[in-house]
Amino acid sequence: MNTTLIITTQFADRMSEGGLGMYIILIAFLLSLFFIVMAFVKRGKSNVISQKMIGLAAESSLVALVMGCLSSVMGIIQLFDMVEALGDVSPSLFSGGLKVSLLTITFGLFSFTVARIGILAYKWSLKSE
Repeated sequence: MNTTLIITTQFADRMSEGGLGMYIILIAFLLSLFFIVMAFVKRGKSNVISQKMIGLAAESSLVALVMGCLSSVMGIIQLFDMVEALGDVSPSLFSGGLKVSLLTITFGLFSFTVARIGILAYKWSLKSE
């Protein structure tokens, strides 16, 4: 099987496991990347637009981080609701639920970090005046 196909399939599986929050984080992540690229493109032409794009990238990266935290907490609450309803729960079932709830915070942190590295690269590339 092709390595790219395996990675894509695993990514799609994790996205569906994490629920709606994962898709919101993905949208915020893609927006962050778009704004960073636009800031680099507009850097020489319009400093005002370029700075606006970097600001939007920073805000959308924060949305990804916060959505990751919120979705993770909501997942943990659902996990504890399940434990409360079932009573005695096996450790494997509990750890599976905990893993799913941590997917969103992991993806949110990844999105935030990548976007912030892009913002840092943009600011580093500016000429000091």
